[in-house]
Amino acid sequence: MIEQRISRFALKNSKGISYRESGSGQALVLLHGIGSQSVSWLNQLETLKGFRLIAWDAPGYGGSDFLSEPSPLPGHYADALHAFLDRLLVKDVVIVANSLGCLMAAAYGAAHPERVRSMILLDPAAGHAGDESKQRERLKQFEELGPEGLAEKRSPMIVGKNSPREAVELMAWTQRRIRPPGYRQAIHCLTHGNLAVDARKFQKKVLVACGSEDTVTPEASCKAVAKAFPRCEYRSLPGLGHVPHMEAPETVNQLIRGFAG
Repeated sequence: MIEQRISRFALKNSKGISYRESGSGQALVLLHGIGSQSVSWLNQLETLKGFRLIAWDAPGYGGSDFLSEPSPLPGHYADALHAFLDRLLVKDVVIVANSLGCLMAAAYGAAHPERVRSMILLDPAAGHAGDESKQRERLKQFEELGPEGLAEKRSPMIVGKNSPREAVELMAWTQRRIRPPGYRQAIHCLTHGNLAVDARKFQKKVLVACGSEDTVTPEASCKAVAKAFPRCEYRSLPGLGHVPHMEAPETVNQLIRGFAG
């Protein structure tokens, strides 16, 4: 069933960056998390109308090339995003990001505020500000489990306890397709990123939302991210976990319509 739905949104490629898109109107750029890819936004690609949705595969994910920088920081991903959007001639965007994608979003907003109308950050990863123990822990888990093990063991833990089965299946689909070199680069980005530093540089409006059952980036962490932005509002999403766009797509669609419409 998921395969059939995915097949409706052909994977495109722009000089080494793969992506999926749908709709027309104000451009929404969708940035996925560390264990995901563009397919994680499948529900939005299907049902969110009135916008041009552009869901990229970050470097090292999906069909995208790996970054040439072996130990990348959020700014390196932001540079890749900037070049990608330039090729698509997209210069006025609303960024919607989840988890690790929020680090990339904040870096892009800090570097190119004139291109970003606003940002919606779902369950943002704040980064570990260089704490190497976090990197060793994450790498150890990945080496032990691999993509298949992450899909089987981690996917059910990411969503809220009452989330639909389809959310777990979609999360598992993306995790099975993790490409190890790209994942290791992303772990370095997460370890050495510090979202709060970039947040202070972005003066436009931001919405941070977090699932009340998120055990990956709990509400306390997400509220701290929200406070780092000069103009930010915070929303709690009752009963949801770390990937609300997969768990309760209409709830997230309403957030987007209300904030970016």
